Amino acid sequence: MLRATWRLVRTLAHAALGALVVHAAFGRLRAAHRHACIGRWSRGLLRALGVRLAAAGEVAPGARLVVANHVSWLDVMALHALAPHARFVAMAELRSWPAVAPLADAAGTIYLQRRRPRDLWRVVREATAALRAGETVVVFPEGVVSDGTAPPGRFHANLLQAAIDAAVPVQAVALRYADARHAASRAVDFTGGVSLGQSLWRTAGARDLVLHLRVLPPVLAEPGEHRRALAARLHAAVTQAYVTPAAPAVAAECPNGPRLAPAVR
Repeated sequence: MLRATWRLVRTLAHAALGALVVHAAFGRLRAAHRHACIGRWSRGLLRALGVRLAAAGEVAPGARLVVANHVSWLDVMALHALAPHARFVAMAELRSWPAVAPLADAAGTIYLQRRRPRDLWRVVREATAALRAGETVVVFPEGVVSDGTAPPGRFHANLLQAAIDAAVPVQAVALRYADARHAASRAVDFTGGVSLGQSLWRTAGARDLVLHLRVLPPVLAEPGEHRRALAARLHAAVTQAYVTPAAPAVAAECPNGPRLAPAVR
């Protein structure tokens, strides 16, 4: 209980500081400085919660669509720690999270109204425009979070149309949380009726929580390949990486936050 309480205090203070920076100065910073702030804040939040990031591979800046399996709301911070230049497609409900909404807005999040089916194609068009402009966009094609104890669920294909229309590579990422006792930790479970507060408390109380993140090589859609076939191909790659994870390079502490070591090959 003491460990969880202390980590939550640090996390809330870190979130408040981030919101203050966004309100006071973020809009005046150049893109490179904004990205640096996003990376530092994301690494700091993981550290405050006691989550150690172990990453293999990298997401280079530039036009690409990144797809990842979805286990927790922490996935966004983990991917931003690795790729602070990326924009995310996220549920519009995120705007109702007071401590998170200003930071998500500042990072250029593309919001999807899940209860409005027609909004999906507006998001595809916006993502396509971002990719054509040379930006990196991240989507979670499962559409929902899983409990992290089983391989990823089916990838929905609609958002992949943005990469096909923009003719840019797609890069898959496999995420898996482990703790002191479990190869697939339930501490970050955010499924069913688990609230954000409950998820925070469980995460903060976990012992030796590690997020294993494996970045796979980018691929291009084959000529004439349908988005559903591309989704199936990416799902198979992420599932294989999830079941047989590579030994990652573990983040080492440094004065400005964790530095991601080079990928293990």
